[in-house]
Amino acid sequence: MTPDQITLIRASFDKVRPISENAAALFYGRLFEIAPEVRPLFKAADMPEQGRKLMATLAVVVNGIDDLPALLPAVERLGARHAGYGVTDEHFAPVGAALIWTLEQGLGDGFTPDTREAWVTAYGALAGVMKDAMKAAPAGTEATA
Repeated sequence: MTPDQITLIRASFDKVRPISENAAALFYGRLFEIAPEVRPLFKAADMPEQGRKLMATLAVVVNGIDDLPALLPAVERLGARHAGYGVTDEHFAPVGAALIWTLEQGLGDGFTPDTREAWVTAYGALAGVMKDAMKAAPAGTEATA
């Protein structure tokens, strides 16, 4: 990630923070619309709490994006936990699409092509780390929040 991309991600996320509850609801609504097969993964979830967890995780990523070596262990742990939830590699594409769509909805004209590219790059890199961690997770890994 370039310094300019990091700046764009942080600046755009700063605009999302005040509407984080709505952004999370938009994200999950869109995710379930484009990938209804993932809905059962959330059958036991308190969705408002799940939305808060999503936004908190995004905040950690955004805050640590300029120090990937320090951020990667947390992303790897997240990936290992997701293996226990039943997440597969195929789930990452609709999650990424829902994230980008949500940012586009929330930021409107502020979601420039450069900002989109920065988020797509960041998501792609972090999703790759999560996928690798999911594959490395021991069979039967228990999902804990």
